[in-house]
Amino acid sequence: MSTSVPTAGRSGLACLVGAGLLAGTGGLLGSLLHRATGLSPVAVATCRLTVGGLLLIAVLTVTRRPWPRDIVAWRRIGVIAMLAATVQASFFGAVAASSVSLATLITIGMSPVVVALLEQVTGRRVLDRRRAATIAIALFGLILLVGAPPDRADAGGIFAGAAMALVSACAFATITVISARPVPGLDVMTTTGFGITGGAVLLIPAAAISGFTFAPTPHSIALIAALGLPTALAYTLYLRGLSQAGAGTAAVLALLEPLTGTVLAAVILGERLTPTGWAGAAFLTAALVHTSVQPRNGETV
Repeated sequence: MSTSVPTAGRSGLACLVGAGLLAGTGGLLGSLLHRATGLSPVAVATCRLTVGGLLLIAVLTVTRRPWPRDIVAWRRIGVIAMLAATVQASFFGAVAASSVSLATLITIGMSPVVVALLEQVTGRRVLDRRRAATIAIALFGLILLVGAPPDRADAGGIFAGAAMALVSACAFATITVISARPVPGLDVMTTTGFGITGGAVLLIPAAAISGFTFAPTPHSIALIAALGLPTALAYTLYLRGLSQAGAGTAAVLALLEPLTGTVLAAVILGERLTPTGWAGAAFLTAALVHTSVQPRNGETV
């Protein structure tokens, strides 16, 4: 039996790979923005979603694309907005309560597991041995790449961080599963533009409480713009690739984000990657390659 990927599938895979690579720049740019302005993590996330969403809405306006008028379309946009805000707020809450490594490990690592469970329950796709093995290899690689969370005396903080990171993972997985079935008449760019802008609006109160003011400079403004543009492209490509490659494949390929972020931090920020980290990167890369070439048997979108 041939394992070749159809043309539509290859296009979807290309979109998902591009989304993972672009999303991976967010950690680096967000870190640089935090250093330059002192903005809190949730404020950085709000800037990220605001600029990315408004850029897409500007493109929609300039190209004179009609805005959604169907209540079903606006309902989908509202759901995406709430989930995007939940992903960001829960993730950065997990970072504050525990550690970046724990938050990343659970949020990104558990997403493909939750997607697999949701698809199994809804009957969209059966979790076969091949897919389960791929997810297991990817998670093992992510654990080695990210590393174990540092020892902390505050067990309550670790528990709270893990719980919030799991909420973030579930929200991201839900975006993945529901977006795999587009709403008729609602294109990806419109969904992304209004969805992540709405998510930013929902995050503004939390950002204001945590500290949302800074002295604007050409450098900080450039960083905000540089953070927003890849975000807009990453979300758009991710949602576009979903309808062609499938939710399960998209969830695994989303692991490109921490892999890209780690490599960029090593190259640009000079952060050292241990031999264990390199081994994790190798395992993770193998799982991603395996996902990109395996057929999508039994999956309905």
